[in-house]
Amino acid sequence: AEKVLGYDLLSLCLEGPRDALDRTQHCQPAVEGARGSGRRRLGPARGAAETALVSLSPQVVERCVAAAGYSVGEFAALVFAGALGFAEALYAVKVRAEAMQRASEAVPSGMLSVVGRREANYKFACLEARKHCESLGIENPVCTVSNYLFPDSRVIAGHLQALEFLQENARKYYFKRTKMLPVSGAFHTRLMEPAVEPLAEVLKSIEIQKPLLCVYSNVDGKKYMHSKHIQKLLVKQVVSPVLWEQTMHSVYERKQGTEFPYTYEVGPGNQLGAILKQCNLKAWKQYKHVDALEDEEAAET
Repeated sequence: AEKVLGYDLLSLCLEGPRDALDRTQHCQPAVEGARGSGRRRLGPARGAAETALVSLSPQVVERCVAAAGYSVGEFAALVFAGALGFAEALYAVKVRAEAMQRASEAVPSGMLSVVGRREANYKFACLEARKHCESLGIENPVCTVSNYLFPDSRVIAGHLQALEFLQENARKYYFKRTKMLPVSGAFHTRLMEPAVEPLAEVLKSIEIQKPLLCVYSNVDGKKYMHSKHIQKLLVKQVVSPVLWEQTMHSVYERKQGTEFPYTYEVGPGNQLGAILKQCNLKAWKQYKHVDALEDEEAAET
């Protein structure tokens, strides 16, 4: 990773500084390095968390039938499935992250996590927030749902003035909780359009193969079909909402009475497990989180 990125990723992750690690250009490669796994077709190079998973239960990796990754995690899922090489994917993530960082700095924007009541109408709230921005003189304001997490939970992204308006009027729109996310821009909206071309160009230069197992796309919640499909949707994902709730329904759809598979969240944090619990409680009961640090702690004991 250090050779690909040109800086000491391990030191940045372990020692910081935190504000540098939080920057999009560093955060995305850090997540990819911690989660990402090696190309199963070409040998044993693995990301930190998959190494821990192999140590914990080797057969899990060999018997895996499907994978999915949230936002930048989609690259790690494709590496795990043999569609991308680890180094190539990390370089693509580097280009993606730097381009998204530049796009974020061009417009004051951000992301707002929202938990709403059943009555909440997110599209209407975003429409009124855009009208508010227009009244402030902002041309072509952006305020839209950028992440579908689980029932009654969304992330809304766009101009900061729009997000502030939604926070101030949360009760009017039946929002129970709102929280600004610690990110630098409105990811997965058209404000990220400047990042599209740089990512498209780097993906054209990378060898992409058909995945060895099913990988589900954030863009439509469906399985990737072939290499050109992967290339197209990874680019589209930058400016499209992450349909994670819909993806969970696709992954776990099965006939009534059929057992749910074991699910492993590989990498830093267990947020996807928390979301799965809200989307499908029965599937969540077969869930386990695996982090690289768990392997180190086991070795020490």
